Amino acid sequence: MSVAKAFFTVSGLTMISRVLGLAREVVMAALLGSGPIAEAFFVAFRFPNMFRRFFAEGAFNMAFVPLFSRELEGEGRAAAKGFAEEVLASFLLFLMLLTLAAQLAMPWIILGLAYGFADDPWKLDLATYYAQIQFPYLMFMALVALFGGVLNALGRFAAVAGAPILLNVTMITGMSLAAWVEADIGLWLSWSVFVAGVLQFMLVARAASRAGMSLSLRWPRWTPRLSRLVTLGVPGAIAGGVTQINIMIGTVIATFYDGAVVWLTLADRIYQLPLGVIGIGIGVALLPELSRRARAGEAAEAESALARAIELSMFFTVPAAAALLAMPEEITRVLFGRGAFLEADVQATAMAVAIYALGLPGFVLIKALGPAFFAIEDTKTPLKYAAISMLVNIVLSVALTPAIGWLAVAVGTSVAAYVNAWLLWRGVRLAGGPALWSMVGGRMLRIAAASAAMGGALFAAVIWGADYAADPWLRYPFVLGLVPAGGALYFLLCLGLRAVTLRELRAALRRPARTERADPTPDF
Repeated sequence: MSVAKAFFTVSGLTMISRVLGLAREVVMAALLGSGPIAEAFFVAFRFPNMFRRFFAEGAFNMAFVPLFSRELEGEGRAAAKGFAEEVLASFLLFLMLLTLAAQLAMPWIILGLAYGFADDPWKLDLATYYAQIQFPYLMFMALVALFGGVLNALGRFAAVAGAPILLNVTMITGMSLAAWVEADIGLWLSWSVFVAGVLQFMLVARAASRAGMSLSLRWPRWTPRLSRLVTLGVPGAIAGGVTQINIMIGTVIATFYDGAVVWLTLADRIYQLPLGVIGIGIGVALLPELSRRARAGEAAEAESALARAIELSMFFTVPAAAALLAMPEEITRVLFGRGAFLEADVQATAMAVAIYALGLPGFVLIKALGPAFFAIEDTKTPLKYAAISMLVNIVLSVALTPAIGWLAVAVGTSVAAYVNAWLLWRGVRLAGGPALWSMVGGRMLRIAAASAAMGGALFAAVIWGADYAADPWLRYPFVLGLVPAGGALYFLLCLGLRAVTLRELRAALRRPARTERADPTPDF
């Protein structure tokens, strides 16, 4: 399967998941608004959600897939399966001990994460209780990542990409039932997270079994292969999850401002839709291809695949960022502006959406460039870059807080993303050939020009249609109509500027011919 075709498989299912995730937040905002129960739940949910993104969205795969692919191609399926079973045994033991320790230390963990809740013991205790219920989800997500890594290395992406759909469906169901029977919505949501973890694990384990990789439990023992995985995995997980770490840092600051945790979380959900569909999709699809190229010594082909992947991701990311920047308030109001979510909440969330939109291309570039390092088993370089970007985030978030309050969190996170992306871009060299910009720069400038023109047109349409956007009944068709209109305009502008051609789009979706010299990453 080509990188482009795998990207569309992963992205299509991720799109469904993210849309359902957005629906989940819409229902939650209407039922809970930005009140204390919502804040307590969102703080507690940071842990399982962060680790879900660490593991299920590629950070674990960055270390595991290259090693598993080496065993698969060098020693055969039996050796690769044995390696996966070694990881499963040790992983499960570690996760059980970690879960037990976290449950005992949860009051102090939550206090550290939400120090702004220290003056409100009820809210702090509620967040702790919710977190204790949800934390075992981490164990299931780690197992999902392991089985998902096996499936991805085998070129099977559908089950792994579709697993998060179960989380959103389960949470929406639990929340709706709680509202129906007038129960504690936060409590039912927390138990829904736990149940979703079990369901996701069952899905990928069954998919792996059908692919001939049904993993058996062994007695845990330390092996050289496990040692290599840990050596790569720890820095890889930190580097691959730097955005999530920055969000955790932001959560600590946000807890000092009433409602800020909810505003930032909902803004994060909006920009995570394109980030998940594009960034996660391209990263998951690209890593196995680069790993195979690296194993075969095809450095030039790997660099070409990386360049095409960057072009493909920016083709979708930059216009999405432009649209969010052009109409953040209108999008936020249509999604969340109802029930307990007041107009002041809409305004605050929209400001965060606009700031995150500016950083969106940087977030996606991190996902696209990271696999270039992990494919050659270099996790120390991305870790160093991630540490620098985290320092930038902390300094900016703290330094700007006196001037712009909780919005400093969004500014720091977005700027840190560009710092990380720039360092990765500067450091990537797969073939020692031409600089990456010389391979993709021309197309990226044309994409930026088309996106800017589209964004300007959307902004003008919002000003012209202010009366429609303000009307409670007309705002929905007006805003929803601008989305396809903006997309169509962008596509026509890209064709006119030759940022893309119809031939390239057809080639990206077509399975390449199976010949020795066929390049599985056609120009998109």
